Amino acid sequence: MLSEFKNFIAKGNVMDMAVGIIIGAAFTAIVSSLVADLVNPFIALFTGGIDFSGWFYALDGESYASLAAATDAGAPVFAIGNFIMAVINFLIIAFVVFMLVKMVNRVKDAAEGEKEVAEEAPADPTELEVLLEIRDSLKRQA
Repeated sequence: MLSEFKNFIAKGNVMDMAVGIIIGAAFTAIVSSLVADLVNPFIALFTGGIDFSGWFYALDGESYASLAAATDAGAPVFAIGNFIMAVINFLIIAFVVFMLVKMVNRVKDAAEGEKEVAEEAPADPTELEVLLEIRDSLKRQA
């Protein structure tokens, strides 16, 4: 059973998946910083200084100074701002992944195009070349 497990781990697909998960975790930190440090200030600029992450509704009817104060008090909260930020994060991640896949496909297509050009069979003789061969053959027979 141990040898089967070693074979499973040693397969390329498992290792590729592990690398993908590690890169994805690091990429999440980058995107979170991008949204928090670069996108949110622009959104706040266009919305009059409103920060989405501070939007919340306390469902217990009390008034709290911040979302952190409400959660510390144990109040049930409807954190609409966190949801909006999650949607923005998703859209940014989806766009970046789309651009990466598009770039990889472009590179892959270019590599396949070069491979096809290299593997092309020699071209068939043209009509002129066939006629010249026939002429030369007739001259030799005559």
